[in-house]
Amino acid sequence: MAYRETEKMRQRKAEARQRIIDCTWECVAEGGFRSARITRIAGLAGVATGTIYRHFESREHLFAEIFRLATQREVDKVAEALGISGNAVERLESALRQFAGRALKGPMKAWALIAEPVDPTVEEERLAYRKAYADLFERAINEGIKEGCIPEQNARLASTCLVGAISESLIGPLSPTQTRSLQDTDNRNNTLVDAIVCFCIQGLTGTRS
Repeated sequence: MAYRETEKMRQRKAEARQRIIDCTWECVAEGGFRSARITRIAGLAGVATGTIYRHFESREHLFAEIFRLATQREVDKVAEALGISGNAVERLESALRQFAGRALKGPMKAWALIAEPVDPTVEEERLAYRKAYADLFERAINEGIKEGCIPEQNARLASTCLVGAISESLIGPLSPTQTRSLQDTDNRNNTLVDAIVCFCIQGLTGTRS
């Protein structure tokens, strides 16, 4: 008689897989991908290391899944910020502030997603992540051109420039080598976000935000 997996067993597998995902992200959020060791993840999730490899082909595939899920949350937040009322410039400013502000509030998580050296499998997800942002910005820029609040330009190129500018400007502040103090952190972050947004909007429109 052929073996048939029961619904209860499928549920247990799904729960174990979710625990592995949650615990891996917990490790990444604390110390980046380099701190997410399989033995530690297995211990936190309460499973054997072999169980992890039954759910994920390799450590790199597990990390790629984590990266995909985490970045989708960030892209969704930027899309939400672009959905506010107002003209395209105002909506783009809202989205840029969301991007930079969330990164600076969770520097280790943002470092892992934006700049931490990763395996090629995860780097592919990072490229998809950047493209997802560029796609959102491109639509908003095209809408702004139609509205007349953004000058005629190559919207695709401009959108990729926005993603590059904001990501590159955050690398230094997010780096784990940076010494961070709670004192005045919010003020410094707000000043940095303002500067990033000003640069990006000025590049798009030729005027300061």
